[in-house]
Amino acid sequence: METKIEPVKECSQTILAIHDVMDLLNGKWKVSIIACLCYSKMRYSELLREVKGISGRMLSRELKELEMNQLITRAVLNTQPVTVEYEITEYGSTLKNLTTTIAEWGISHRKKIIAK
Repeated sequence: METKIEPVKECSQTILAIHDVMDLLNGKWKVSIIACLCYSKMRYSELLREVKGISGRMLSRELKELEMNQLITRAVLNTQPVTVEYEITEYGSTLKNLTTTIAEWGISHRKKIIAK
């Protein structure tokens, strides 16, 4: 009798990959920040306004982590007062399909739950 190890191994690899992504995008705010930056560059104050409910301190921390993971870039502009602008990297933009899928599922889920 042949032992089937492949599906278990595949499942384990899938779970490991999912854990890696969840560790990278953990928390309430990172996916929202990435979703905003997938559409255009934004200044810190714009992100603070768009990502409803996030504190300035938390936004700063999340932006630093996203930059450290090469998902966004930070540019200090030579303006008075100094302006800081954030932009999705080419690597970070590979998450756009994921954010779109999450948003579409969220819209469907909200409709389903409200319809009850």
